[in-house]
Amino acid sequence: MRILTDLQEELLKQERRLLNNLQIALLKFDASSDDQVTLKGSLEQLDEFFSLVVVGEFNAGKSAFINALLGQELLKQGVTPTTMQINILRYGKEQTRTVVNENLHILSAPVDFLEEVSIVDTPGTNAIIRKHELITTRFVPRADLVLFITSADRPFTESERAFLEQIRDWGKKIVVAVNKIDILGSNQELEEVRNFVNENVNRLLDITPEIFLISSKLALRAKSGEPQLWTESRFGALEEFIRSILEEGSRLKLKFYNPLGVGAFLCDRYLGIIEQRQSVLRNDFKMLSDVDDQLLLYKQDMERDFKLRISDVENILYEVEQRGGDFFDETIRLVNIFDLLDKEKMKHGFETRVMNDVSERIDQKVNDLIDWIVDSNLRQWQAVTEHLAERRREHKQHIVGDIGTFSYDRERMIEGVGRETQHVVEDYDKEKEAASIAEGTISAIAAVAAVEIGAVGLGTAVVTAATTAAMDFTGILLASVIAALGLFIIPARRRQAKQDLRDRMTAMREQLALALGNHFEHELERSLQNIREAIAPYTRFVRSEGDKLTTSKEEIHNIKNGLDGLKVKVDEL
Repeated sequence: MRILTDLQEELLKQERRLLNNLQIALLKFDASSDDQVTLKGSLEQLDEFFSLVVVGEFNAGKSAFINALLGQELLKQGVTPTTMQINILRYGKEQTRTVVNENLHILSAPVDFLEEVSIVDTPGTNAIIRKHELITTRFVPRADLVLFITSADRPFTESERAFLEQIRDWGKKIVVAVNKIDILGSNQELEEVRNFVNENVNRLLDITPEIFLISSKLALRAKSGEPQLWTESRFGALEEFIRSILEEGSRLKLKFYNPLGVGAFLCDRYLGIIEQRQSVLRNDFKMLSDVDDQLLLYKQDMERDFKLRISDVENILYEVEQRGGDFFDETIRLVNIFDLLDKEKMKHGFETRVMNDVSERIDQKVNDLIDWIVDSNLRQWQAVTEHLAERRREHKQHIVGDIGTFSYDRERMIEGVGRETQHVVEDYDKEKEAASIAEGTISAIAAVAAVEIGAVGLGTAVVTAATTAAMDFTGILLASVIAALGLFIIPARRRQAKQDLRDRMTAMREQLALALGNHFEHELERSLQNIREAIAPYTRFVRSEGDKLTTSKEEIHNIKNGLDGLKVKVDEL
């Protein structure tokens, strides 16, 4: 490489740094190995000879053009595909062929032109063996200049159009040569071909291309002893154009431009892939948001319904309070003085008339409450499971295009979470769950009844507490009778007994509601947490992938801006 100026050296350092950063970014993003190899080759290209890559259909005359350019027949020519591999022509003191592998040969020849440039001869874009086209499209990104050769008898075929479409985004300088003009009959036909090619290339590449009409066959004959054919070959204009590009300034610019074009192309490709993945992830984030919204609404609905259900238990105690008041009104009277002195009789009357079926009713309400919690939790599990299954169905219908292993990874993740939630639903033992909640409920209520409940039902505990309290209220009446002031004291004691029962029932309702409420909140949070833990792997995957895509997008976008800015500086050289 020629010695560069300070400015050129600085631009070269910037270009290497940006492309190295892009290599790292693509590696972290798990970019395809082909793209990573392409970028690596583009970096290496900065230190290589200027590279002229010749492309086109077989039988368009690529090998004939190269022979004419070099002034001797170094490559085979024919009407069937003769180039079955990449041929790189370089300068050498002797004419040799080195087989690097089945797809790459290096030819050396003592031709002055090759001291300035290496020429790459490629298989036809429409070669029967498709791998040759693949080799060609992989090799083009390393080119400094692409010379596209089409034939005058079949200009700009569908195969050539498709090929140019594949390589246009690499940012390469493309020159078009229409070969075999010697087979055309008039200048009018030549101009028609030129206009046709110009129109199609312009429409496809959105540029006005350099187009040269040539006859490689006549040019080689002219250089081989028939100089009178040189003008007719029209080869001189193309040859002069290529030599002008090989001048130091133009050649240096192309050396800078081509890796920049490759880098910009890869940036655009992976920014597009990132956009695709982010579009898919937006649906995943929406699904997670939907699940969160479901769980929030579920919690709100459960808390609202719980208040209604706990009021059923409270109403039983309100009835106890009401019946207790009626019992005291009828029982704590002077005419019943002897009954009031019989504590066991009072206790039996209170139990049969006031408490009666309270035990069974409270136990039934609490059991209903437990069954409701268990059934609601199960339905919520099923709702989440179905939502995941629906998301999987939508996922398969809406992903379009190649976004690498991303779709497979997330599909596998969703399926795994779906299997886990389905497994939980299928193994959900309602009886066992209800028994576990009931045991916890009894333990939570033990302090309310102020007795050791053990295996005794909640309702029984309440009856025991209420009956004991009632006896405490009436046991004080003996002193009242003996004092001979029963006419005044008994009504006062009756009011006191009713107030004490009312206070005791109020306190019991509040404590019962608090204890049941706390236990309900615990069970509700436990259920919600189980659902969140079941989908946690998928949640972590989506959030992690979202963060990764955001970071990669920012890195690649910054690199793209840097490459665009560097191209402006190269333009000013």
